Amino acid sequence: MANIGDYESTYANFDWETPEKFNFGRDVVDRWAAQDRPAMIWLGTNGEERRLDFAQFSVLSNRFADAARGLGVGRGDRVMVLLGKVPEWHAVLTGLLKLGAIAIPCAPQLRAGDLKFRAEHSGSVAMISDPEGVDEVEKMRDEVPGLRHFISLGEERDGWDSYETLMDAASEEFTAEETAADEGAFILYTSGTTKHPKGVLHTHGYTHAKWMQAKYWLDLQEGDRLWCTSGTGWAKSIWNVFLGPWSQGTEIFFHEGGFDPGERLDLMERYEITVLCQAPTEYRLLAKTPELERADLSSIRHAVSAGEPLNPPVIERWRELHGLTIYDGYGQTENTLLVGNYPGLEVRPGSMGKPSPGCDVKVVDLEGNECPPDEPGDIALAGRIPALFKEYWEQPDETQAVFRNGYYLTGDRAYRDADGYLWFVGRSDDVILSAGYRIGPFEVESVLIEHPAVVESAVVPAPDEDRGSVVKAYIVVGKDYEPSEELAQEIQDHCKAHTAPYKYPRRIEFIGELPKTTSGKIRRVELRQRENE
Repeated sequence: MANIGDYESTYANFDWETPEKFNFGRDVVDRWAAQDRPAMIWLGTNGEERRLDFAQFSVLSNRFADAARGLGVGRGDRVMVLLGKVPEWHAVLTGLLKLGAIAIPCAPQLRAGDLKFRAEHSGSVAMISDPEGVDEVEKMRDEVPGLRHFISLGEERDGWDSYETLMDAASEEFTAEETAADEGAFILYTSGTTKHPKGVLHTHGYTHAKWMQAKYWLDLQEGDRLWCTSGTGWAKSIWNVFLGPWSQGTEIFFHEGGFDPGERLDLMERYEITVLCQAPTEYRLLAKTPELERADLSSIRHAVSAGEPLNPPVIERWRELHGLTIYDGYGQTENTLLVGNYPGLEVRPGSMGKPSPGCDVKVVDLEGNECPPDEPGDIALAGRIPALFKEYWEQPDETQAVFRNGYYLTGDRAYRDADGYLWFVGRSDDVILSAGYRIGPFEVESVLIEHPAVVESAVVPAPDEDRGSVVKAYIVVGKDYEPSEELAQEIQDHCKAHTAPYKYPRRIEFIGELPKTTSGKIRRVELRQRENE
């Protein structure tokens, strides 16, 4: 079964094979279009089903590229894409790649403040949104004069161009730009800790490099149907809902709906999913349900998980009930799957696995020396592989800060055992991993401080059985306010209204004063220790 075959041999002989010129829309989507291959089964929340092949996506992307060019969008221009799980997401992104524009996928949960920051920071010239996002865009559009073009999908809206009208008028013929491998293709935003989110600039070489994890970690083979449940707007969806599977010509199942345990298991069976990619939280929640015991998952031959470490008991539960080994993996918005458990390698539950082909991953100390076995250090990547980001957009100091002694430092810590397996220790910064979402404390604290009752706050992860961790806020209130459950609820509602709902603090603890250093910086580490205890 294992595409990786002999791991040591594959790792030693790996070549990224990055061409000097590459355009994913032309060189992948259009190439598969000539072979009459299925590309997607889409299932809407209303039960509507659409089946599309690569030839249809080739035409749709040509039309969108032609329409965008007709509006004045050109090579190198930044375009924000605020769409949910609909086929148009793929058509738009492919079209922007053909055009040579830089796409900025945005999670549908983002609010006006989030969108305003991204639009201003990136210098975006255009925004495409479905009805769910239009109202939030309307709240900020007048504050970002550089954002000149607004395209609405699914409904007519004053002040917006209609996606459907533009597509009807556009040409099916479009000659893709001859984009260089080191030219910008995507900006993916991280979560901020002490500062605003950073824009991670990825190149067309990155879009080519996604074949590695698709072939070896997803283990995609001829005839497979992949279901990666990630939402749009996240690096994981770019990896495993778009670039990775399509690099292998693999058909994807794309479900518009959210997570419902019974429905999720039913759809796996009904659509004969062969490769499954879920967030750790989804595997955890399903492991607790009686439906998992009764489900027929015989079509699935391979399952993977990424976003945060998966608990060994969950891996054992899936193996016990369905004979499925869940292959955990580790990567970041800035790169690719750097470390993974691969078919053909012994899986040691709880381990991140071994470095991916093409990824020279070390565990190093502060001087850049490799740590001896079982000694924790910084997870570091040697060299500038094509899957590594080019820079943080417009932030040269931030870019320089993550490179040291010839390594890119991930900001995570691990140790390597005597057999070369890596074991995750924790974050070396304050980003919170909750149900696969990366949440920066600074983003949440910035919203909290806008509530009139909040004088100061500190946001940390609190351990949670299902989500891995949840956002907890320690809050100091003003003298005119009394801590209460009602006030906590009011503050939570305020957060949900002003930033993406997944960021709101699920737990609030009122505190007299926050622990601080002598220079006045909040000691989040002390609060994290308090939570872990």
